[in-house]
Amino acid sequence: MFTRWAVVLLLVLPGAGLAEEIAYPEDYVAEEEVDPVEADGDALLEPSVDEGDALVEEEPATPGSGSGWANRLSLETTTWALLPRRGAGRDEGFLQVHPRLEVVKPGLLQLELGAPVRLRMWGAEEGASLVRKEDWDELSDWGQVVQNLMVGGDAPNFVWVGALESYTLLSGHLVRRYNNRGNPDYHPAGAVVTGMLRPLYVEAFASDVLGARLMGAEVVLDMQHVLFGRPPYPMQYTLALSAVHDWGRAGGTSESMTLAHVDGTAMLVRRRNPEGGFELQANAGWGGRPGEGGAWGAVAGLGAEYLTSRMDLRARLEGRLQRGGFRQGAFGPDYELARFQVAGPDALPQADAPFPEGYSAYGEVILSWDAESLSVLGQRHFRLTMGTEVFNWGRVDVDGRLETQLFHRNLSVGVGGVAVGAGQPGARYLASAEARWRFLGGKLYAVGQGGTLLFPTAEGALRPGAFASVGLGVDNAR
Repeated sequence: MFTRWAVVLLLVLPGAGLAEEIAYPEDYVAEEEVDPVEADGDALLEPSVDEGDALVEEEPATPGSGSGWANRLSLETTTWALLPRRGAGRDEGFLQVHPRLEVVKPGLLQLELGAPVRLRMWGAEEGASLVRKEDWDELSDWGQVVQNLMVGGDAPNFVWVGALESYTLLSGHLVRRYNNRGNPDYHPAGAVVTGMLRPLYVEAFASDVLGARLMGAEVVLDMQHVLFGRPPYPMQYTLALSAVHDWGRAGGTSESMTLAHVDGTAMLVRRRNPEGGFELQANAGWGGRPGEGGAWGAVAGLGAEYLTSRMDLRARLEGRLQRGGFRQGAFGPDYELARFQVAGPDALPQADAPFPEGYSAYGEVILSWDAESLSVLGQRHFRLTMGTEVFNWGRVDVDGRLETQLFHRNLSVGVGGVAVGAGQPGARYLASAEARWRFLGGKLYAVGQGGTLLFPTAEGALRPGAFASVGLGVDNAR
């Protein structure tokens, strides 16, 4: 469950947020989602990444797929305007051209290449280049060319490369709902590697494959296997160790930081049926900052999933204790900004900023529903994902996204936002929205996007801004 889901749903593409269909071969047959640990039906819970932002989905190899390759070509052209906010910045306009090429060998390989190229139309400073230089001014930015790469379709042993949006490292007590492109001028490609050698399961990740940034791993030990031999249902009682380090040497320089955590989990209830079932699991853990005495925290809680052919509901509720500046989920949705300046009255980077001692309650809900079937990962008529943490000293952190598909999936709408430090001075709020409408048989679509941004400056401060985009796209998805 929460410590045992391999990264089956790691197909997250930047800025997409809405489901599309890929043109698979005519003999291809979609299957239900594959169990990452036990392919004979021992379904596990809690994906390592929120798949709600996937444009296309990995599909496991099936007898009907044969040796055929699938492909998708697309070209999206929009205007992209950067707008000043709170009197900061200047009005800039670009023509954004975004070509994409995707090829898929079901069960073996999925590769998507392409990147948005922004050509300046107005608002240029003297001597400014035609192409927006902030999108390509360091090696890490070239990672955005790899929109998605997955090698090895048979979980739990595979490699995935691309944008990390709402990524969670297994237990989630160090890295939870992390977005490696929260800085709008930094476009790295992250990587996730998973593997199993019973009774061990390992997941490792890097937020930037071309730069020295956030890296970590979690090792999970199946205690029932160790003590009593291989069980019929694996990973029901586990002990896990995770560690994450940020070198702070890409996407802007920041202070390094290291965190570690130990977790134990136990399955309390398991009810399975042909369509899905119900699971309830308890977890507890302890973590800290190695080398810094007094910086530690503890956590205990419950996680549950209710699954049918049309609905997948996952929930988590935890109580957390923080001491000496440590907090659970420190590498979260706001981290790529907080590493320069945390939300709140202290204008300090997260590695140096104090964090009040106290306790908190954390809750998370991920709800997916489809009127037809959940078997195709990228298609959801309705999807809601939200995480909330309430601290006893008055702070509230919330992030979430809601997506829906209407009118025979021709209209897709998504809205999302992050609120960090709500209820405290210096709170941080970000929001975005996107809509896509397919017409003329679905080959052509209109797209509109907009939202707020924060740009890290050379001094370490965050400059507020906003963006708006509208245009057309064409592909062979339908």
